[in-house]
Amino acid sequence: MKKIILSMTLALATISCSGQDTVRPEFGNGNIKVSIKQGNEWLHDFSIFWFIKRKNAPQIAIWTEDLEGNFLSTIYVSKRLATQSWIAAGGNRRKEALPCWSYAQGKQYTDGLYLPTKSESLPDAVTGATPKGSFTANLQMNEDIKQFVVKCEFNHSTDFNAYYPKDAKEGDVNYSGGKVGSGQPAVVYQTVIDLDSGKNEFKGELIGHSSPDGSDGKIYPDTSRLTTALYIVKEITIYVNQ
Repeated sequence: MKKIILSMTLALATISCSGQDTVRPEFGNGNIKVSIKQGNEWLHDFSIFWFIKRKNAPQIAIWTEDLEGNFLSTIYVSKRLATQSWIAAGGNRRKEALPCWSYAQGKQYTDGLYLPTKSESLPDAVTGATPKGSFTANLQMNEDIKQFVVKCEFNHSTDFNAYYPKDAKEGDVNYSGGKVGSGQPAVVYQTVIDLDSGKNEFKGELIGHSSPDGSDGKIYPDTSRLTTALYIVKEITIYVNQ
């Protein structure tokens, strides 16, 4: 399978972040720019103790697939998932955080999960601290690949709502990892790119949410039970410089 050649100085020099609702200048070289614009729910309250909360940015995965849905390459994954450095997760490996990317990348680890471990973490080239706001990332495409898909997955920890409560029990259809789990499942966007179309700008679209408990890598199109999760991202645009 042909792989995408990534110009990844992404270790977080390639990601520009901002607490404002603007996109900062991009970093690195490449003919493709992934631009993600933060929504009103980009930052989410996470309780450290009962009286102390911190504003957390979402967990993020960005990757590419061919038009048949075959995984090509990871562009970026948030450091907590990539290195299993979760805060106050109580031993939960957080398989419910970004399951669409986890299953798409296809590597099963020693405990049977499709998640990196502390001893088998992802390389620095594709991970880093989660951006606190809108950001861009550049990549260089193999010239032989003309059509492909960019997928982006976003998830907040403890983003509970009426349908996805913290007291849902394991095995329930709305169980999402318990009191330190996701709450609402991850939202998934995709952008179909055709470099032969003559277009230089492609908009991403919301295509559904991931498995609430992380038990599979499917995308579920019904988002009617999601609330704040629908406003993590305002807009995704892929720019092509040919």
